[in-house]
Amino acid sequence: MNKKNLILTLFVFCTISLAAQDTLKLNLSLRDAEQYALEHNRSMQNATLNVKKAYASRWQTIASMLPQVSAGLDYSNMCGYEITLGQMKMAMPPSGTFSVTASIALSGSQIVGALLNNLAIEMSDINAKKTEQDITSKVATVYLSILAMEKTTDLLEQNLKNLQNLFETTLNAVKVGVVEQTDADQISVQVSSMQNGINVTKRSLEMLYNSLALQLGQGVDCKITLTQTLDELLNINRVMELLQTDFDLSQNYDYQLLMKNTELSKKQITMKAMEYVPSLGAYYQYSAKKYFSDEMTLNMTAPNMVGVSLKVPIWSSGVRTAGVMEKKLAYKAAQNTLIDTENALRVQDKQLRYNLTSAYENYQTQTKNLDVSQRVFDNISKKFEQGYASSTEVTNSSITLLTAQSNYVSAMLEMVNAHIDLKKLLNK
Repeated sequence: MNKKNLILTLFVFCTISLAAQDTLKLNLSLRDAEQYALEHNRSMQNATLNVKKAYASRWQTIASMLPQVSAGLDYSNMCGYEITLGQMKMAMPPSGTFSVTASIALSGSQIVGALLNNLAIEMSDINAKKTEQDITSKVATVYLSILAMEKTTDLLEQNLKNLQNLFETTLNAVKVGVVEQTDADQISVQVSSMQNGINVTKRSLEMLYNSLALQLGQGVDCKITLTQTLDELLNINRVMELLQTDFDLSQNYDYQLLMKNTELSKKQITMKAMEYVPSLGAYYQYSAKKYFSDEMTLNMTAPNMVGVSLKVPIWSSGVRTAGVMEKKLAYKAAQNTLIDTENALRVQDKQLRYNLTSAYENYQTQTKNLDVSQRVFDNISKKFEQGYASSTEVTNSSITLLTAQSNYVSAMLEMVNAHIDLKKLLNK
């Protein structure tokens, strides 16, 4: 029985060890997290694949204008049929034909299509850069949110520790009859409320880590450790420098995509107009025919044949004209969209600058408020221990301190996120 228990214990131990080895552990700075996401995020991988697809599509269009060669092998059997020519009969025995055909076809639509493929490549490349920017921005936002939540947890745990010490002091005071039991009960409720707040924060923190793992292209089992603090990443000088940076519209990826889309709409007019242009084709064919019989027969298959074709569009009952008009209207709509987007981006630039300025001012205010609230709480706590303050005052000052801490962390996170948003718009 002991032997069976030993084997079972070893089996469980090995299973746990293997599971631990399979768990991916990552120690990441913000820069490391962004770089890791660019290498493993599937949206980034898809954007890269789209660029490769655009190159493949261009080559497909170019290849359609190059010579096309095909080979064929045919077998025919007329089941004993004979051709009668006057008094003479000629057999039609089974035969096989081998042929090789080389052809080329050119049209205006193909040439313009190749130019459109070049635009598609440029748009795919811009979209890949935009995806890269989106991913790094999302990683930074989640990374900083985790740090803010961890800082909140640390502050709550420090408050909990202070309240627990105060609660112990109050219980001792109750035992000697200095304060009433209700004073201790009030602080006890505050301790429980603080503990519940910590539990909620930790659960929210776990969800943020899962979101970061998703951005990194990993599963929820991935163990992530952040190596930087919120204070390290909070750089006031960078914030002020960004506010002084001018908005260069041409650097914005959304604007670049719309510019290319407008150019694409313009070239589609040309492509549609190419339907008026003649198309040219040429081919060469080699054929060799073999009859599977010794009887005399008639072979009319020419071994070599060359052909040229020219197709000129003459009348389409207005189909081509309407098609060109449709593309012109689409181009006009694209121009309107470009102008609206340009104006919207300039408005967004002003709004994001306002947001960052307001967030910076709020951060300064909340920093001072936190300092004052902490000193007030410490002062009232000392007075309570000396019997000069009530438990209600302690509770109120504790709530005020908690609110100040929460506002401080929120203001810090708001400023960092406002910085990320403006940085993304300016493509810095």
